[in-house]
Amino acid sequence: MWSSEEGNETTIAEFILVGFGNPPELQPLLFLLFLVIYIVTITGNLLIFLVIVIDHHLHTPMYFFLANLSCLETCYSSTILPQMLTNLLTGEKTITFSGCIAQYFFFGSCAAIETYLLAAMSYDRYLAICRPLIYASTMQNKLCFQLMAVTWINGVLVNCLITYLLAQLSFCGPNTIDHYFCDFIPLEKLSCTDTSILVLVLFLLTFIFTVTPFLLTLTSYACIIVSILKIPSTTGRQKAFSTCSSHLMVVCLFYGTLIIVYMLPDTPILRDLNKIFSVFYTVLTPLINPLIYSLRNKEVHRAVRRICSKFTVSARSQLTSSLSFQFISKSKF
Repeated sequence: MWSSEEGNETTIAEFILVGFGNPPELQPLLFLLFLVIYIVTITGNLLIFLVIVIDHHLHTPMYFFLANLSCLETCYSSTILPQMLTNLLTGEKTITFSGCIAQYFFFGSCAAIETYLLAAMSYDRYLAICRPLIYASTMQNKLCFQLMAVTWINGVLVNCLITYLLAQLSFCGPNTIDHYFCDFIPLEKLSCTDTSILVLVLFLLTFIFTVTPFLLTLTSYACIIVSILKIPSTTGRQKAFSTCSSHLMVVCLFYGTLIIVYMLPDTPILRDLNKIFSVFYTVLTPLINPLIYSLRNKEVHRAVRRICSKFTVSARSQLTSSLSFQFISKSKF
């Protein structure tokens, strides 16, 4: 638990993740629940990613962003859930100092990337619905790749800075983190050094990477809703509203819980609810994104059927060739 002593200060070598404070008899049930969620999340997101990559009909800006989202959600879930499942299975709730810092880095990077990725996706839909005449000339491959490159690079670089500052803090006890993963606020509270500058930096960066893209996304969807209201067909309005409302629900769920956890005052009531709110953007959002953005999409359904048909035809062809070869070989003898 304690790695070394420097003067009168003892350095912590590992942390204890309290988790949800669940009694031992509930751990098998929670393990099965989160294991199913993890398997479904990984399977759904990887399936969507592979379908988009394989089927050339889906090589459009919207599905390019969706493939990035599926890849990101896979990384997101794999940052949080494996450690949680290990702790629930073994009953050991410890994590090394370096492992804790690394978990926070990957979690923070994924969260920062997702905020602007969702904003880029909403902007793409805004152009497609509200500015269809300039959509093809604006959302070209070059712009799509530039948006994603800036989003991924900025998300990683910003969290490199925060993680570096966090790693410079001294932790001299206690070493119990009242959370199910290594988040900034529980870690900052355990530090025995001044964290005012780090908290200020995190607040400013959280505003840039949470509030700003949230407002951009809401603005895009507001314009989309106004355009939908102008559609003369009732059926067309209902279909567009169904898709738009589903997307907006996921966006509000993701951003709303992020803002509650990281930007509202640290009160005892909110502190107790933070772990519950954190489940929404760390566990549930990666799970429901494939359902909302893809599995309800008819183009994705058609792409899956096309791929299955190709594999079926290929398998039948190989089987026919194999049987023909065996028949010819036997006839020779």
